[in-house]
Amino acid sequence: MMAQGKGGESQQLKSNDQLLIKESSVEKLPIHAALLWTLWILFLLRVASQAIQYWLSLPFLPSFDAFQGSSMGYPLLLSIQLLILAFMMRAVWRATTGELVPDHRWGVTLAWFGGVYMTGSLLRIVVGWAMPDAAAWFRAWIPVFFHLVLATFLLTLAAFHLRAGELTSKGSIR
Repeated sequence: MMAQGKGGESQQLKSNDQLLIKESSVEKLPIHAALLWTLWILFLLRVASQAIQYWLSLPFLPSFDAFQGSSMGYPLLLSIQLLILAFMMRAVWRATTGELVPDHRWGVTLAWFGGVYMTGSLLRIVVGWAMPDAAAWFRAWIPVFFHLVLATFLLTLAAFHLRAGELTSKGSIR
């Protein structure tokens, strides 16, 4: 079967099954990108809100201390958060534009790391709820929530690599 490519060139398709897989992959991958964008925006709002509270202290936002989950100095924390946002933005942009090439091994690595991170974040919540006298780090709910956001980002990126890699290995989207 022959199909017309973007530039007008003909492409040989091996079967109707391959075409169906290709169409389904086009439908599935934007879901990952949309979720990655949503998680990036949530984390951006968290970083921006804490920065606003640091410099302006607006009454309608939680206090600066509510955002602070550790004793790390704010300038160092902000620098790390900006690096995380840059990494996230690069991944989101590449997933959106199709520049991000699915890599099964990278997907497995992200899945393991994201799973450990998510488990640790959930355990932090359990300890914070179960032990009222636990250290403040366990009860800092804004940071806890955003660690879940970051873990979900990693797991979503892993799913992109694993799902897209699965379709690629079947010869459908490369």
